[in-house]
Amino acid sequence: MLRMSCLPTASLFLLLLPCFSAQDGGGNEQSTDVISVWEGDSISITCSMSGSENQVGMYLKSIRQNRNVIYVPQKQNASIYPTFANRIEYSKEGKNLRITLHRVQESDSNIYQCSEIVKSNDHHKNLLGKTTIVAVKAISSGTLEQSPLSANPERGQSVSITCVLRSSPGHEGLYLLRTHVQPGQVLYVSNLNVSEVSPAFENRLEYSKEGNKMVITLHKLQEKDSDNYVCAEEVEKSPLLSASGTMMLVQEVEQAHSQVCEKSSWDLYALTIVVALLFCALVCCTLYRVDVKKYFQKKKPNVVYEDMSYNSRRSTLVRTNTYSREN
Repeated sequence: MLRMSCLPTASLFLLLLPCFSAQDGGGNEQSTDVISVWEGDSISITCSMSGSENQVGMYLKSIRQNRNVIYVPQKQNASIYPTFANRIEYSKEGKNLRITLHRVQESDSNIYQCSEIVKSNDHHKNLLGKTTIVAVKAISSGTLEQSPLSANPERGQSVSITCVLRSSPGHEGLYLLRTHVQPGQVLYVSNLNVSEVSPAFENRLEYSKEGNKMVITLHKLQEKDSDNYVCAEEVEKSPLLSASGTMMLVQEVEQAHSQVCEKSSWDLYALTIVVALLFCALVCCTLYRVDVKKYFQKKKPNVVYEDMSYNSRRSTLVRTNTYSREN
């Protein structure tokens, strides 16, 4: 990894990435990786080696400056550019060379390429390997502005990403990069409005630019499009400027509908419980009021009636019979 502040700075000509191929009878074309990190973090770049006995050494170089960051020969100690001696580590892991750069800075944003040197017929061949775009996001406010921070569309829907450029007369191009799930370049638009779209988004991407604002819209989104999308600006005599990114998670339609149904079911369940509790409270209140009313109601005294008319009539009957006998 380069410390760009100590090297001649120049614009990053990323548009040439698809055109890089093996030189001097080099090997197969390699894929491009994208690494997006914050200042102060560490990054690792892995270079694949052929494992040939004729290997002379392995380089990691910056493409624009054509300067070797580190050279690891086959049988000798590595040569590290002095500026990076305290920030670079390397290790051989089988047929891979792992190079780690610590305490990255925004000025380290650049394109890096692995290069293997092999000996053939007393001549050295340069086999170009994988290229890596490194976008270091500054913690300060000097980075690009990007919105939204996150998006959660359903499959088939569209999402628009807005990049606010901090462009100057030296503006050379804008990139939209995928940085996590499937790292790679989605879109490049030069200052001449010449665009290059990833085959994965062919016929599914459109963009518009007004002033220093560019709006990029991704259509017909699929689950495989879920990723972190980062705007990066190419400015003359400056490192690659990058934004914090838009984290996008595309949902299946069925999943989204099931979530809605699940939420509705829970709402109905909660409503049922509330109604039941209110009904119980109403019943309890009614019974309580009835009991209180009966408690305070006056009780009628128990009265025992005695029929005294029988004795009166009995006396009268006795007298009547007495008079009859005398006659």
